[in-house]
Amino acid sequence: MTMPETTNSSLRQLTKQFRQAGQLEAIYLRPARGVDCIAAQHTEAIAQKGLAGDRSSKTPSRNPLGNNRQVTLIQAEHIAVISALICLPVNAAKLRRNLVVSGINLLATKSLFKDQVMQIKIGEVILQVTGLCEPCSKMETILGQGGYNAMRGHGGVNAKIIQGGILKIGDTVSCEPIPN
Repeated sequence: MTMPETTNSSLRQLTKQFRQAGQLEAIYLRPARGVDCIAAQHTEAIAQKGLAGDRSSKTPSRNPLGNNRQVTLIQAEHIAVISALICLPVNAAKLRRNLVVSGINLLATKSLFKDQVMQIKIGEVILQVTGLCEPCSKMETILGQGGYNAMRGHGGVNAKIIQGGILKIGDTVSCEPIPN
């Protein structure tokens, strides 16, 4: 049996479709390097800077549009995978990601096409995924032996804040193309 060929135009359409909206499950702020994350019920996302109270918003960028790691996101579903891979429960705050979301595939929010940029909308805030958030070597110490490798491919994504606003736990998370 021959499979029908997927055309570039249908692939473009498929990458715009998400079955459901997700939800913002947790917010963590990293006040300084090496300091424990602080859980928050809400925070302000500052366009081209980062989250209020997080070290990323305090460091000026040489780029007028800000750096590519203004906010980090991880899927709640991936925390369960990391936990299974190290055979221990994982506290999301220990992973040092700012936002924990559920119900939407974060890896699919990065466009496959340079001319079809996707955006994540969380409440009134708009983010653009800039790439994978790879684990650092500290994960081996924090999670124990094999922690670094357990996080590879499950560490979430980095994003820029395109439109600022207030983020609150429970906000709806959706993904759509940026209008031309």
